[in-house]
Amino acid sequence: MERDPGMQAAVDEAKQGLAEGGIPIGSALVIDGKVVGRGHNRRVQKGSAVLHAEMDCLENAGRLTAKDYARATLYSTLSPCDMCTGAILLYKVPKMVVGENKTFKGPEDYSRSRGVALTVLDDAECVRLMRDFIAAKPTLWNEDIGV
Repeated sequence: MERDPGMQAAVDEAKQGLAEGGIPIGSALVIDGKVVGRGHNRRVQKGSAVLHAEMDCLENAGRLTAKDYARATLYSTLSPCDMCTGAILLYKVPKMVVGENKTFKGPEDYSRSRGVALTVLDDAECVRLMRDFIAAKPTLWNEDIGV
C-alpha cells in the first residue's frame, strides 16, 4: 500500500532522526497538497528541551498566516505530546494524521474536543521504528516523554 505523501515525508524524517542518533519521530505540514514543512525530533542532536518532531516541523515551515494554518494537515509518525498538541491548537491546524499511538498516546481526545479532525493510521513501520528504539534506548525514550 502506498503512503500518503505527507505521512511518507514524516516517516522519512523519523528515519533521518534515527540515523543522526536521535529519536525516530518525524512530522510534516501539508497545505493544499504540498509539503511546506518537515521536521524530526532533534532533542539529542541539538541538546534541546523542546525540539520534538512537530515543533521542528512548524519551525521549518516558517511564519505562516492564520489562513495557511486553516488549510493545513499536520502529519506525525507518533501521537503528539501535550506540548506539540498545544502548538497545533494554538495555530488552529484543523487536521492531524498520526502514524501510530500504540507506543505513546498523547491527548488525542482533547484535540478532538477542540475540533481537530484526528486520524490514527496504525502504520506498521511507525510502530516498528518506535518499538525497536524504545527497546534499544529506554532511558533516552523516558527522558523524551518526561518519565
